Order: sequence, then structure tokens, then C-alpha cells
Amino acid sequence: MKAAIAGAGEEALHTIRKAHEYGLKVLALDGNPEAAGLREADEALVVDISNEEAVLRALGGAGVDFLLTAPIGRYLTTTGAANDALGLPGISREMAEVCTDKFRFHQRLWENGLRQCRCYGVEENRITDADGRESELSGAGGLSAREWELSFPAILKPRYGSGSRGIHMISGPGDLEGALRQVFGEPYVLEECVAGPEYGVDAAVTREGFWMILLRLKENTPPPARQAVGYFSVPPSDPFYGKVRDYMREAAVCLGLEECLIHADIIRGENGPFAIELSARPSGHNLHNLFTPLCTGVDMAEQYIRYRMGLSHSFRPRQTRSMMIHYFDMEGRVRRAPEREQVQRNLKARLAAWECRIRAGQVLGPVSDGHSLMGRGYFVLEGGDAAFLREQGEIVKGLFGGRTWL
Repeated sequence: MKAAIAGAGEEALHTIRKAHEYGLKVLALDGNPEAAGLREADEALVVDISNEEAVLRALGGAGVDFLLTAPIGRYLTTTGAANDALGLPGISREMAEVCTDKFRFHQRLWENGLRQCRCYGVEENRITDADGRESELSGAGGLSAREWELSFPAILKPRYGSGSRGIHMISGPGDLEGALRQVFGEPYVLEECVAGPEYGVDAAVTREGFWMILLRLKENTPPPARQAVGYFSVPPSDPFYGKVRDYMREAAVCLGLEECLIHADIIRGENGPFAIELSARPSGHNLHNLFTPLCTGVDMAEQYIRYRMGLSHSFRPRQTRSMMIHYFDMEGRVRRAPEREQVQRNLKARLAAWECRIRAGQVLGPVSDGHSLMGRGYFVLEGGDAAFLREQGEIVKGLFGGRTWL
């Protein structure tokens, strides 16, 4: 059998390697000729994956049995379009579009009572509410056609794509006027902030139904970036776990998601789970390929490959270990770079994984987005509760020279 993958960056390597373990031939497509996945694949094509027609031409006679998905942003739609055109199983373009377009995503969940906040689409000189009513933006950033409703604080973020790029936290009308003047030229969404702790979800939908694999509590940097710097596994015995599972099952049906892997960001709000974003692809940042398998025994990429090949498969967690993955969110000049053995000697928790690319003398800047953080590496600890793991994580980071280095 033969599989293809559109988007062959470093985070696609795990999926490609798992496919090879099962004897699959892999065709990888990416617009970057230096993409790591192109070197790993059996066939490599340098194709701009934002160009659906070019991708369809490349896949048209390739004899592909199914497409795989890796962590990817807006151009998940290309995978959906290819499935539609070639009659392949998996996500459709419509599924991908409703996930990658934050305004359509809100509208769909809003209509079904699954997302309770005011949200507007902002593009050029127009603003649109969830019911599709449009008004013009005045030069001062207000509405000239009708008065709008919005509670503060609010958030203004790009309508397409993922990550923490271009986010504006809006505390009141004055901030809004200034922010709106800055974002003309790119579609944005403006929505009310929902307060509460943030979580990540790994899940899957197959012909057998919806499968919740792992719920992860996030540790974020302060607003506006709110970049995740750590995750803690949440046991199924936690009452919120069951609420998220039921909510996610409803959301998957509402969005029409079928036969795909799922990653979502969820807030634990006053009224229950609230989806920030949800997409038909696996989580990045060494989650689906490392942290989730360590916690649950479920390798999402492997099980999806088995599912597509008609082999026995299971997305049911074997267990949920108490674990934390943390990234190196320190700032300043590094005094020393400890080795794995030294780190373990200083801990009461088990050091389950260690990947450190930081060197003594290196100057670490502030964490503003995933790009500024992920190249540094990560560590995974096991044991105790979240408070204990957080304490142990501080010990790890302290081994590099202290919390305040400059």
C-alpha cells in the first residue's frame, strides 16, 4: 500500500517513520525542498501545498491508497481537497475548512449551542456577526451601520492558521480602535474572552465512534501570546474529563468530522468546556508522537495507520500516567547545561524523556511563540500530582543557572 502526506516538516517525521514500520510506501509533498520529511519519504515532490491544483496534479497518477495528516495549520484543506478529488477516505475539504477558518468554526458551534460567546469576522472595512449580518467599519474602528455588542476583555486574532501569531488582547473600546487599525489587509476574528484554565485534547473519530485519548492541562505564558510552555496529564477520574469527552463528541458531530485524528484547545469555563480551536489533525510540539504515547500507551499515528490498512487497532487508552511535558521557557544567559544523568540525580520524579539543545553561554530570549521555544527541547517527568511535577520542573530549570540570569 501507498500513503501520501501533504506538509513534510519535522513534525511529519514520526508519522512517516511509523508508516515505514508497516511497510507503507510514502509520498511526501512540501514547498520547502529542505523539509525533513522529504528526505525520509520514499518519493518526494517539492510542491507548494497551498496550491490545491498543483497537489492534485501531483497525486493524480500516484496510486495513493490514503492520505496521512501531520500537525499543520491552514493548509489542512489541501489534504481534504485531495481526499475529495481522489475518492479517498479521511477528512473532506469541508471538514478541514470549518476547522481552519475560526469564524466558520464559531458559527457552526454557535448554531448548535456549543460555543457561548460573541464573535465577529473582521475583514477590510466590514464586520460580520455569527448570524451573518454585516456592518461597515468606520475609520475610527467603530461600526457605522449598527451598534454592536461585545463584552471586554476580548481577543482579536487571525481568522486562519494556528499558533499565537498576531494576537491582540483588547481591554476596552479604546484598545479595540487602535488594534483594528493595525489589522486591515488580513481577515481576523474578534471574540469575547472566556475565562478559565486551558486544556489540550487528543482524540480520534473512526467508524466505531469517538475516542477520547488524553486530556492535558496547559501551563501558558501571560496574555496576549499565551504560549503553552508545559502540559500535565489529567486522569479520566477527574470530573472535567467526562465533561470534555461528552462535549468533544458533540462538537465532532456538529463539525461533521469523520475518520480522522483530532486536536483541540479547550477552556474550563463557568458553563463547562469551551472550544478555542479544534482541528482534524494530530497535536504538534512533541505531544502526539511522544507525550500522549508515554501517558496512555496510544500512538495516534500508528493506530490511524493500522486503521487505514484494515489491521486491528485501538484508540482506547491503556492507562493515564501522571506526567508532565515541559519546554525550556527560561530567559537569560545560560550558565551551565546539565546532562540527563545529572538531572535525574536531582529529582524525586522519574525523568521519562529528555531532549536538550541548550548550551552553556547561550542567551535565551523571551518566549513569544512556538518557534521561539520548541527548538530548545523538552523534558518529561512522571510521578505525583501536577503540583509535585511543577515543583520538580522548577528544579530542572534551576540546574541551568537560576531563574533570573541577567
